[in-house]
Amino acid sequence: MAKTHTVDARRALDSKSIKEGIQEHLRYTLAKDEYSSDDWDVYKSIVLTVMDRLHERWINTQQKYYKEDRKRVYYLSMEFLIGRLLDNAIINLGIQDEVREAVTEMGYDYDKMRDVELDAALGNGGLGRLAACFLDSMATLGIAGYGYGIRYDFGIFHQQIEQGFQVERPDTWLRFGNPWDIVRPNVFYPVYFYGESVPYTDEKGALRFKWQNGQKVMALAHDMPVPGYKNDTVNNLRLWKATSPKSLDLRSFNQGEYIDAIRDIQLTENISRVLYPNDKVFVGQELRLKQEYFLVSATLQDILRRFKKIHGNNFAILPDKVAIQCNDTHPNLAVPELMRILMDDEGLDWDTAWGIVTKTIAYTNHTILPEALEKWPVSLMRNMLPRHLQIIYEINKRFLNTVHETFGDDVNRIRRMSIISEGEHPSVQMATLGIVGSHKVNGVAALHSDLIKKTIFKDFVDLWPEKFTNKTNGITPRRWLRQCNRELADLITSKIGEGWVTHLEDLHKIDALATDKAFVKEFAKIKWNNKKKLAAYIEKKMGVKVNPDALFDIQIKRIHEYKRQLMAALHTAVLYNRIKANPSAKVQPRVVLFGGKAAPGYYMAKMHIKLINSIAEKINNDPQVGDKLKCLFLPNYSVSLAEKMIPAADLSEQISTAGMEASGTGNMKFALNGALTIGTLDGANVEIREEVGDENIFIFGLKVEEIDALRESGYNNWSYYDSNPELKQVIDQLRDGFFSPEEPNLFHPIVNALLEAGDYYMILADFKDYCDTQSKVDAMYAKPMEWTKMAIHNVARVGKFSSDRTIRDYADEIWGV
Repeated sequence: MAKTHTVDARRALDSKSIKEGIQEHLRYTLAKDEYSSDDWDVYKSIVLTVMDRLHERWINTQQKYYKEDRKRVYYLSMEFLIGRLLDNAIINLGIQDEVREAVTEMGYDYDKMRDVELDAALGNGGLGRLAACFLDSMATLGIAGYGYGIRYDFGIFHQQIEQGFQVERPDTWLRFGNPWDIVRPNVFYPVYFYGESVPYTDEKGALRFKWQNGQKVMALAHDMPVPGYKNDTVNNLRLWKATSPKSLDLRSFNQGEYIDAIRDIQLTENISRVLYPNDKVFVGQELRLKQEYFLVSATLQDILRRFKKIHGNNFAILPDKVAIQCNDTHPNLAVPELMRILMDDEGLDWDTAWGIVTKTIAYTNHTILPEALEKWPVSLMRNMLPRHLQIIYEINKRFLNTVHETFGDDVNRIRRMSIISEGEHPSVQMATLGIVGSHKVNGVAALHSDLIKKTIFKDFVDLWPEKFTNKTNGITPRRWLRQCNRELADLITSKIGEGWVTHLEDLHKIDALATDKAFVKEFAKIKWNNKKKLAAYIEKKMGVKVNPDALFDIQIKRIHEYKRQLMAALHTAVLYNRIKANPSAKVQPRVVLFGGKAAPGYYMAKMHIKLINSIAEKINNDPQVGDKLKCLFLPNYSVSLAEKMIPAADLSEQISTAGMEASGTGNMKFALNGALTIGTLDGANVEIREEVGDENIFIFGLKVEEIDALRESGYNNWSYYDSNPELKQVIDQLRDGFFSPEEPNLFHPIVNALLEAGDYYMILADFKDYCDTQSKVDAMYAKPMEWTKMAIHNVARVGKFSSDRTIRDYADEIWGV
């Protein structure tokens, strides 16, 4: 008789019980044996065994929140870049070694099984990864936190490099299904689009509105567990999938009209089909706005269902029991949607509803670039969300009355502060809507928060100075040290215990060990081991051998002109030119690595990828260069690739034009793993320098105020080109086709951006200082003991940048939990 896997066995955390669980899931859940199973089957059985151990904790956590009537935090984000989940789950359960032992005893390679998992590509970059770190921290801190997003069928895209160019392929992360999520068929909400807003008079004689005749889409909930670190808390990430309320039209189908039969279903399900459609065309804009409202509508229905389950219609206490955090402008439609529900569905008057909305919602800003602030054409919103546009106009009318009462007849100020922009094609300013409709607006680094108050949001600060605050971003130590760099994590734990995993500030205790020769040696050896692993990965994936003894210089982030991958590429070409000019000169060997995706419609960013690959091809195939210099663009950057690259980095490139990066979190991850930063005083680099000390970071370049002064006085970019022979040489090489002999004019758009179009991102102005600072990097790297001491100081002093600290700040100062 087959053995029954008891409930107690499903809870047990020892390797024997885990092994039995894997074996039983393989046979009884998947109907596979040792002869028919493949790696995916084994991986899925491991996941199901881990889920067994999460489920009871998950249920108990949610019951506890109900029993204690906890105030709940709802984090709304269009992106959650959660990456692979297996390691994260078993680390937070405290069973990493037990699972590895169980899998090994079964005759499988745990690392191989783990690598079967596909990254859950539900995000594009830092915004989505930040959201994932925040969920981890909320669970670890025991906060009743919920993530809400969209379950995209396809991620941003799978990046391939063909002849040096980025090519986008569908990211089919769900092709084998997702063993981490649970479908909730009873959590199913209607979401409406289009239709019309119809006025009527209620029984009390008050004017009301009813939104009717809209097209209905159903939002189906898929839940994923978010375990806290060794505390038995399991929170929830709920992702919505769009489904059609209509069944298949069998009459059309039977008449052979297959396309007609499925057309409506396909159009409905497109809402959750893919992350970030190209918004340069109207159809793409329409789909993106649909996604944003789909997320907001389904989520608010779910939030209010949960609230009413305990508190009925006592909406006066909603702000005491619910905190809604909008991650950037994308979920800011929560403001008019919550107003619509409270007034149209629940019968509240405007003033009561508005008081509840503004006390419940908070908004995080992630950009200082005015052109990056989201706005939607009034014509599009009038067609798609007519009732919401009506509410937004009313919010704006009342708000501008307040502005007028406060500042008088300042027409220009009123125009600047209006939620609805003027002109031939008026639009809804989503950042302004978020500011007006929330009780707190936060930036994500001290410099960023200061700049938005002085620039893009200055008028609003004049009106509501108490509304604006800073919450410097952070990263979860569980994934970004304990998981991705186990050797270093174990070394630290052996010296100071494992308290740092939840109290990252404890890392200061290793600061004194920077003078301990044995510790320094062991630290350096771990870095070398990580570089060797990355070198093996590069050789396997790209067929290029790199020397782990060389300096690993890494820049991984979204490809964008302001992040200045171009400057690092030009510097790499300068290093190549120096070697060619003096082949016998002694140089510091260097491996320059890039990774990141360019938006599909971003021509210049895609040209930068091509340039990096063309420079790399020239360098890597030149026998005269050999191991002195290598350059590679690693395709399809992802969380799991970051987990390989960050622990191996010696130098972290954080070189954005000062004043343009909101925060950055990659800079924190690199420093936590013992890389030294070369960077401008931009984003969180400013605070990292304050923490680690001037002597343990390489800062270069113009400061924000110097850039502003240079722009005002007239920036002469040509003077930098004419006065710097190395810079002139490499730009001339781009112009003359040196790196693209098959197409000499290929890089003319880059040359034109630098010379003819005014070099908006001031690469030329910062280039000499950047090169000189890179020479200081080389000189320091030639002193291994000194370099490693600096690296240890970086690890020891970045405890501030834990997402646990960030979430505590949100909890204390914004959410009231």
